[in-house]
Amino acid sequence: MPETRPPRVVFGTNVVVSTLLFETGRLSWLRSAWSGNKLRPVVNRSTVRELARVLSYPKFKLQPADRHELLAEYLPYAERFDAPVTGAGPVCGDAHDQVFVDLALASAAEYLVSGDRHIVALARDLAVTVLTPAECMERFTDISWYPHA
Repeated sequence: MPETRPPRVVFGTNVVVSTLLFETGRLSWLRSAWSGNKLRPVVNRSTVRELARVLSYPKFKLQPADRHELLAEYLPYAERFDAPVTGAGPVCGDAHDQVFVDLALASAAEYLVSGDRHIVALARDLAVTVLTPAECMERFTDISWYPHA
């Protein structure tokens, strides 16, 4: 039986940061989803640079070794997209988020997962399905056992 390819997903920085920093948080399920090959993150140099920039914020109090360790829990599971990204899509209201929109379009990812209002506002104008983290969870996990679902 042929193995099915996991959906290719561009995750916004805040989604990845929350997943990595809060092991028992509401997005902790994503860690097992990408490590278990249920979802395939798509990254490029610009999105990794943005992720590293955010992880270096003083509020997180992470040393360089800590940041490296966190990235090592994510990047080995990601597909690197090295082709040029033209930025031909709609313009996002936040320049730091534009790299995720551009990557999702250029890589033909199936999903762009972000809770950022600038990205969510573009959902109708993009040729990629934009999901909030909650919508992503509903789509890719079985939460029927949860009493409040």
